[in-house]
Amino acid sequence: MKQKIQSLILNITEQLNFIDLEIDNPITKSEKAIEVILLAISNVKKIVTKTGFKSDAEEIYFFKELKPQFTSKLIYYNMVYKIEMKRPNGGNRILKKYYNNELQKLKAYFDNELDFYKYYRSGSSYLDYKYFLRGKYDIKLALDSYYFETDSSFSTSHDFKVARILANDLIQLYLEDQLIMIENKDLGDKSQRKPNVKMIWTAPKVSLIELIYALHSEGVFNNGAADLKEIVNYFEHTFDIDLGQYRRTFHEIRARKVDRTKFIMTLNETLVKRMDNADELI
Repeated sequence: MKQKIQSLILNITEQLNFIDLEIDNPITKSEKAIEVILLAISNVKKIVTKTGFKSDAEEIYFFKELKPQFTSKLIYYNMVYKIEMKRPNGGNRILKKYYNNELQKLKAYFDNELDFYKYYRSGSSYLDYKYFLRGKYDIKLALDSYYFETDSSFSTSHDFKVARILANDLIQLYLEDQLIMIENKDLGDKSQRKPNVKMIWTAPKVSLIELIYALHSEGVFNNGAADLKEIVNYFEHTFDIDLGQYRRTFHEIRARKVDRTKFIMTLNETLVKRMDNADELI
C-alpha cells in the first residue's frame, strides 16, 4: 500500500507542477489543482478501503505522514482560491493591508494550536496512538469541528491538523511573495527592477542559434506570432552578441550528418543528469 500511495504522491506533484507552470491566474490555477487533488484523494481512499492496515504503526504512519501530503495541498489551493476571490480592488496600500491581515490569520491559528505545533514540529510520537489512530478521539484534545463532519473510516482526530500545518507553511510563502511583488511595484518603473548582473552568452554562437530556432519552431514567444528575426534581435540585444548570418549557420546545422540538434541534446542529457542526482540526495 505504501508504494502505491507514494506513487500517487509523485504523480500528483508532477501534475501540480505542470499546472503551476502553465496557468498564471491564481483562481483558475486553484480550480484546476483542486480537481486533480480531489481525484487523487479519492484514489487513496479506495486503496485504504481495499487494503486496510496491517498494524497500528502502519495506520499511524499513513495518517501522520502520507494522507496529509494530499489534504495539505487541497487546503492550500482552496485557501489561495478564497484569498484571491476576496481580494479587494484598490491600490498597493489596500492590497498590502489585505495580505498582511491574511498573514495575521495564520498566526492566530498557530497561536491556537501551539501545543500541537510543538508536538508535531519536534518529531514527538508519544501521543500518536491518540492522534493518528481512527476512533481514538478525545474531546479534551481540542478537536476541530471538521473531524465530526468527516468519514471516520478515513480520518483521525489530528491528521487534518497536520495537513493544516503543512498548508499554512505554503500559504505563508504565497502571501509573502504577493507582498514582495507589491513592494517591487512600489519601486516604480521596470528599469529600477532590472537585475544588476549582466549575463553574457559564453557558449558557441552556433548553440544559441540552434536554441533560437528550436524556440521559434515551438512557438513559445507571443503565442507563436513572433518573427524569427525579432527573436534573433531580442537575443542579440539581451546578450550583447552579434549572431551574424544566422540563417546560413542554421543551414550548416541542417547539413550535419549526425547530431543535428547537438546543443539541445546536450541540454537534455545535462538536465536529466541533474534531476537524477537531485533524486539521489532526497
